Amino acid sequence: MADVIPVANSILPLRLAKVSFAVNGHAIIDRVSLTIEAGPRTIILGPNGAGKSVLMRLCHGLLAPTSGRLSWNVPERPGERRRQAMVFQRQMMLRRSALGNITYALKLAGVAAAERKAQGWAALERVGLAPLAKRPARVLSGGEQQRLALARAWALKPEVLFLDEPTASLDPGATAEVERIIHAIHAAGTKIVMSTHNLGQARRVGDEVVFLYQGQLKEHAGVDQFFTTPASAEAEAFIKGELPWLYNDVDSSSPARRLR
Repeated sequence: MADVIPVANSILPLRLAKVSFAVNGHAIIDRVSLTIEAGPRTIILGPNGAGKSVLMRLCHGLLAPTSGRLSWNVPERPGERRRQAMVFQRQMMLRRSALGNITYALKLAGVAAAERKAQGWAALERVGLAPLAKRPARVLSGGEQQRLALARAWALKPEVLFLDEPTASLDPGATAEVERIIHAIHAAGTKIVMSTHNLGQARRVGDEVVFLYQGQLKEHAGVDQFFTTPASAEAEAFIKGELPWLYNDVDSSSPARRLR
């Protein structure tokens, strides 16, 4: 736990107050108020098109709300090391070795040159990729690239790690490996906020569920409560696999659909 920032200085909780995000007048996130606390693994759950990825990008700071406000307990300041990181569903691997991808991220984070290689090797060891350290990252399999992305983020020692559907395109074996790493990152003291539409994964990985439907927050509850006694009709229908298709009022080529 030595790598964890003391609670007194925590950037959490993250508070969202009536946050909206719209494209061409279409609300993708619609007046969401939510508090993300330290500790439990938070799963952002919902069907395709619910706005999960956009909400993650808003929390991470890649998008600015159209209206409403997001605030960290301790604001991030320009020029300071970022205390939160994000791993995306589709990874961007640099034209470097697996180890080079991590050491370059550490360089950007201001880690001393003498320490980068050792920290990079340690990160690869944690995700089982040390034997592939010198292999070009772009020739790794999809599962290996996702594990490398997790190692790259973990090496930065973030207090909060956002994961945007990290196993969406992986087979069951690769998914199990990624979930193992997520458990390990959480056990090491990093707050996990993860989006998925996979109900089984939400049960395995999460402690609490933030359920979105058509950009609106319908429920925020513990995992057991969400699955046994959902409080909204939309959540109950989603668990039963009965939710209607979400895109019937959005053109398939629209920016609003592509952002989701």
